[in-house]
Amino acid sequence: MAKIGVFDSGVGGITVLKEINKIFPKERIIYYGDNKNAPYGEKTVENIRELCLKIGEFLVLNKVDAIVIACNTATAASLETLKNRFPHIPVIGVIEAGAKTASETTVNNCIGVIATPATVAMNAYQKSFNLLNPKISVVQKGCSQLCPIIEAGWKNTIENEAVVETYINSISKKVDTLVLGCTHYPIIRETIARYFKGNIVDPAKETAVFLKKELLLNSLEINENDNGSCEFYVSGEIKKFKEVAENFLGGKIEKIYQIEL
Repeated sequence: MAKIGVFDSGVGGITVLKEINKIFPKERIIYYGDNKNAPYGEKTVENIRELCLKIGEFLVLNKVDAIVIACNTATAASLETLKNRFPHIPVIGVIEAGAKTASETTVNNCIGVIATPATVAMNAYQKSFNLLNPKISVVQKGCSQLCPIIEAGWKNTIENEAVVETYINSISKKVDTLVLGCTHYPIIRETIARYFKGNIVDPAKETAVFLKKELLLNSLEINENDNGSCEFYVSGEIKKFKEVAENFLGGKIEKIYQIEL
């Protein structure tokens, strides 16, 4: 029976958790949302790595068998660092999965990525696409306003719609495939789809599939018998996190605790 650790800068990683739950409905999962320090997208790489290492230590102390970095910015900044710190367990990020799916989806090899300013600055998706297919042209857009709005609880207001419209309209019309390069963004996928009419790629599903492969490669048993469970930990305020997460998951969160690392 595998125990899976999942973390994000806040509530965005719930989109990845939901896909993991579909594949692993019987497993034990620990989710850590670092909402006190959100958003990661405007922090330095060094600061992000420091935060991620603390979360990694917390999850390892809770005896997880694998860690999923359910945050694009954290993946870009700390994936290799966490792999080196915890070589005895699989550590999985979301960027490789998203890039692979997008490269297989695009028709004209012109892909757009909306992400946090930090993810864009680290050029993480460009590097992944270069390895997959150097012919792919990548258009990146840093969206500094989206994470804070979603973290606070997205409302379909005129003002919020205008923010999304402005970001999408700034992307080249040549782009035929758009990667949601922040795990918060699938929460507002319907809104994004009103302004982008091409293919939209959410890396969450492919990340869950990749996790299954890693668990099998590491000879970790996938549980088929017991009922699964999920414990939630947040570094900051619980009420809004719980409200947004329950709305997206479509069910009640029973076990949620506040713990600052």
